[in-house]
Amino acid sequence: MENWKNLLHLFVTVFLSYFATLLVNPTIADVTMEAVCPGKDECSLAIYLTGFQQAVAGVGSVIIMPLIGKMSDAYGRKALLTIPLSLAIVPLAILAVKRTTEFFYVYYALQTLTAMVTEGGIICLALSYLADNVSEGKRVSAFGILSGVVAAANVCGTLTARLLPTNRIYQVAAVVAALAAVYMRIFLQEKTSSADPLEHPILKPAIETTEAENEPLTKTDVIKKIPLPKEVIRLLKSSPTVPLASVVAFFNSLAEAGIQSFLMYYLKARFQFQKDQFADIWLITYIAATLSSMVLMPILGPLLGEETLLCMGLFAGFLNMFLDSIAWAPWVPYISATLGIFLFLASPSIRCIISKQVGPYEQGIAQGCLMGITSFANVISPLIYSPLSALFLSDSAPFNFPGFSILCVGLAWFIGFLLSVFIKFRPFFSRERARSEPCLLA
Repeated sequence: MENWKNLLHLFVTVFLSYFATLLVNPTIADVTMEAVCPGKDECSLAIYLTGFQQAVAGVGSVIIMPLIGKMSDAYGRKALLTIPLSLAIVPLAILAVKRTTEFFYVYYALQTLTAMVTEGGIICLALSYLADNVSEGKRVSAFGILSGVVAAANVCGTLTARLLPTNRIYQVAAVVAALAAVYMRIFLQEKTSSADPLEHPILKPAIETTEAENEPLTKTDVIKKIPLPKEVIRLLKSSPTVPLASVVAFFNSLAEAGIQSFLMYYLKARFQFQKDQFADIWLITYIAATLSSMVLMPILGPLLGEETLLCMGLFAGFLNMFLDSIAWAPWVPYISATLGIFLFLASPSIRCIISKQVGPYEQGIAQGCLMGITSFANVISPLIYSPLSALFLSDSAPFNFPGFSILCVGLAWFIGFLLSVFIKFRPFFSRERARSEPCLLA
């Protein structure tokens, strides 16, 4: 019972954090355009600024995510969760004060820096915490529920953004982000710690064993392991499934990063969508995602397996982008958004596949490395899609196809789908058991 209380506190923390972050999503395109290109429906500078921010944050995350994961294996998930949850408050507080051009650029700089830790850090540590507290057989459902919590936060955040005026949105987001950090520090318990959560030192080792053997893990041991390229390579070689799943994760994230950054600019230029229309699109998408993660995944996961759900999600992503790229009327993006019920099966399936390939004391480094790979996709994505989006939304496009860059996003999902067909795996404990059991064949 105590274990489920801890999971509930984790879900509440993740919900509050993502609610604060996602509350501003429907307005950020309008705020950016108003700050850098006031009065215009098309703005290449806004697209390039968004792409640059994504690329810089991605480069930092490639290094920081494996480090955070590794440190959480030693010092505990709660201690490390404090860092991204606290940093997430700062950029929101800036725009809560004012949204003038000067304040926007201060927000832009701080958001670029903090995103290196916040964008992947919270979900990485939450997934590691789940893997610590949930058995292998129930992990696909738990990961699905966590994705459903994120999707539900998106629904609530988007609906709230639909109702609130822009000047209140950032104030509410900053307050909720602070509440998430305080709630986590008070209520969330480390798996191995029985001390009062408020007395848990931020740099006290919480897991007292190394991955390979039951020996004390000291601060010196952890510091020696901070250079992580060797560990990343070892992880990728740990089973044939891991490198293939990592490549699929890269293409999935390449597409996700493209759609999150540039779809709103495309819809704004194509159909003159504003805050309310963006909110409606995200609302439909994440209601579908909530149903997918909290209903479909726990039911279908044990029946079909993570590999099948992954294939379904990736192909749905391709269909979604294909419909958006050829959208002939403003209602088409609303219809394609319903495919989120299948699209959002992909990410938790990949995470669950990776989680089952490593041992109990490698969950942090495994999820951190996976986040590092997806962050690298965030670096590559704007290099590909920013110039394409700016070119095909301008008057100098080589041919009349405004949605060409959106179609290219869909092709990344299609490549991931083709690769995912070949994923076959045996969980870590099954492989360990096979090694330890004597051969029965003479």
